[in-house]
Amino acid sequence: MENLLRPLIVVGGSVMLTLVIGWATDFLLRKADERHHETPLWGLLRRGRIPYMLVLCAALLRGSYDEAQLLPSRDEAVGRVLTLVLIGSAAWLVIRIAAAIVETSYSRYASARAHRDPARVRRVRTQVTLIMRVVSAIVGVVAAASMLLTFPAFRAAGASLLASAGILGIVAGVAAQSTLSNMFAGFQIAFGDMVRMGDTVVVDGEWGTVEEITLTYLTVHTWDERRITMPVSYFTSQPFENWSRGGPQMTGTVFWHVDHTAPLDAMREKLRDILRECPAWDGRAYNLSVTDTTPNTMQVRALVTAKDADDIWTVRVTVREQMVGWLADEHPYALPRVNTADAILPPSFDGNGQHPSSEAIPTQQRRYHGNGSGRPER
Repeated sequence: MENLLRPLIVVGGSVMLTLVIGWATDFLLRKADERHHETPLWGLLRRGRIPYMLVLCAALLRGSYDEAQLLPSRDEAVGRVLTLVLIGSAAWLVIRIAAAIVETSYSRYASARAHRDPARVRRVRTQVTLIMRVVSAIVGVVAAASMLLTFPAFRAAGASLLASAGILGIVAGVAAQSTLSNMFAGFQIAFGDMVRMGDTVVVDGEWGTVEEITLTYLTVHTWDERRITMPVSYFTSQPFENWSRGGPQMTGTVFWHVDHTAPLDAMREKLRDILRECPAWDGRAYNLSVTDTTPNTMQVRALVTAKDADDIWTVRVTVREQMVGWLADEHPYALPRVNTADAILPPSFDGNGQHPSSEAIPTQQRRYHGNGSGRPER
């Protein structure tokens, strides 16, 4: 009877003590979060309550395991399992605590500089994301190594593994060359400020916004809701357009082909009126000028400005649509058309197509002019 009650008491007591301590800790964190609204640290720390309770329970069971004598025939196996659970839950808890601290620091920085320097905020966000991924990877590797070292076979093989570490490192480096290059490219992107999360980029002719950056790949969210995943090494070896680099403000162009008689001054006034009624226009600048001519039309270009890539698209389509509608309603003659009217002769020719001084030309000479063949008319 004693052999049955002792394990039950120890296990039940450990579980109950874990629940009480976990509830008390969560209660204190919740009260601190309600009292300090200026920092999200306490609310973020509450996300680690599950690994925290696992660490408590595993530590209590592992500490009282020898006294409780749980499953005497399998003492070593049960103790090793508890140790593995303790190491894994501790690594999980460390990652959650690190994420809470890093996220709190970023939130304070972003709230202080979001309105003054949004590009800098996106850069810090990219760096923070990659740093957390590196920290998680390091903690995971250390935890896995600690778990392996709990097995005597792995401890005995440690010396031979260290002796062959040089050869294994060379082989692994050759085998993982592309992966390592992507990892180093990820660090170069994060700390070299080449591209940041939220930047508007054009890659291989595709326009979109950088949605995610990892150590090995980068995801671009296109305007038509597609996701393009590319290795980060592409951005360190190939040219690409970053429309958010140096500031999100942009200048856009709108082109029309109109008739040569189009009222340019009236079009400039109409462009000004359209922009004043367009919320996406940032009010910095606008212009309208003739940039090219053809035998049938002339090309008119309007320059407009906006605060970012999304707004410049809105301004361009608004100006193009409203200007064409205004020309069709108020100045239809200014739209391109095929000219089928009779040609206007130069003033040096009369109505019969003859030069006014043709009477003074001798008949013989006029015959040479008439057929253009170089021979007199018969």
